[in-house]
Amino acid sequence: MSALPTGHPSGHQTGRGILMMLAAIATFTSMDALAKHLIQSGYPAMQVIWARYTGQTVIVALVFLPRLGQVLRTRAPGLQALRSVFQFGATAFFFLSLGHIGLAEATAITDINPVLITLGAALFLGERLGPRRLAGVAMALIGALIIIRPGAGVFQPAALLPLCCAICYAGFALATRRVGATEAPATSLVYAALFGTVATSALMPAVFTPVALSDLWGFLVIGGLGSVAQFFLIRAFTLAEASAIAPFGYVGILFATAWGILIFDEWPDRYTLLGALVIAGAGVYVWHRETRAQRAATA
Repeated sequence: MSALPTGHPSGHQTGRGILMMLAAIATFTSMDALAKHLIQSGYPAMQVIWARYTGQTVIVALVFLPRLGQVLRTRAPGLQALRSVFQFGATAFFFLSLGHIGLAEATAITDINPVLITLGAALFLGERLGPRRLAGVAMALIGALIIIRPGAGVFQPAALLPLCCAICYAGFALATRRVGATEAPATSLVYAALFGTVATSALMPAVFTPVALSDLWGFLVIGGLGSVAQFFLIRAFTLAEASAIAPFGYVGILFATAWGILIFDEWPDRYTLLGALVIAGAGVYVWHRETRAQRAATA
């Protein structure tokens, strides 16, 4: 397992990493909304997960076909396998939860992962934990707890599924940051797609439900959304330190809430709105303070 570069990313790189993270979150929540629609239409969650990974496998194979042999060469097969397992676990647990709880609630519970990423980056990657990052993470966590409101009905047994998703996602993000120092994003995309496709294909004979023509578009699009989101996410964790961009993962609650209103008529209450404002404020605060500190260091 190779070490990360010893220097910290520049301010320009960190800014690009944040933008990539926001693009990834926006695309992921679009994919999640589509998955919830398909599951509510009567398709098994595992079939939707299979479509997500199989679509990504086909897309990345076509895109990288001229140099597929080169893309498949990896210097960290064990780390690629671990990363793929974490990603599959995060997707599976989250999609399984969508048949039981709302999209915004599932996203809110899952979005404890920035706290896990920030702590994990300090424990396993040797990244620094400055007061600005800790303050941003704490503010965002408070916002998430305002939305979740433990003991107010959100924490039913099904809520353990997005909680498991958060743990898997944190492991995936840290592995992505680690492998990103030596591996091209294309290599990580291909291996994650292949693992998810093989794992879900083995289960398809037992759960497959014929797809109606009116729903075929959803099964085709979901793989494309997953591919684009994965690319953005890999680039984000390659450009910037995990603990610097982790708080921006909370923005997913805002996107999920918007999709819930537009598609599922799930209107947020005042606690959700308050929590969303706290989360957005935390993200802007961290971005502003990090940018000022890096500009001062460069000057």
